[in-house]
Amino acid sequence: MKQLEYFLADEAATVAVGENLAKVLQGQYEQKLTQQSLVVFLNGDLGAGKTTLTRGFVRGMGHQGNVKSPTYTLVEPYELPPWQVYHFDLYRLGDPEELEYMGIRDYFADNCCCFIEWPEKGTGVLANADIIINIEYQNEQRLIDLQACSSRGEGVLLQLAQLTS
Repeated sequence: MKQLEYFLADEAATVAVGENLAKVLQGQYEQKLTQQSLVVFLNGDLGAGKTTLTRGFVRGMGHQGNVKSPTYTLVEPYELPPWQVYHFDLYRLGDPEELEYMGIRDYFADNCCCFIEWPEKGTGVLANADIIINIEYQNEQRLIDLQACSSRGEGVLLQLAQLTS
């Protein structure tokens, strides 16, 4: 499956998409289908729901605490064995080379899930996306478009479609 599209009525629906992505990854791990990393690029205007979707994913992976935007810290790590989840917000990044100084390539190891807001700010340095998620306003709702960019992403979207049908 290369693409999925949903209308999101509210914040709870956005969180649910993230939670469902987490269920897919946990299911793949339990079935020993994969321990590969997952790289997700998040696109959308300020306030569109990028952090909200990531919050759903992090909580769906078992995190009990607060999930905050990494706007000022650049990355928020979550140790959720067997996974490491990293939430990046590159909005304030001045130069993609700054990512090299923080060892960005180490974040894309097996058992790591990276959700990256404003990925265009890291062009040339970031790993390729498995999934690109575009969130846009549709009046009071949001339209979310998930596009697979790798065979890994296709497998995740296929299972997500089965889970949500």
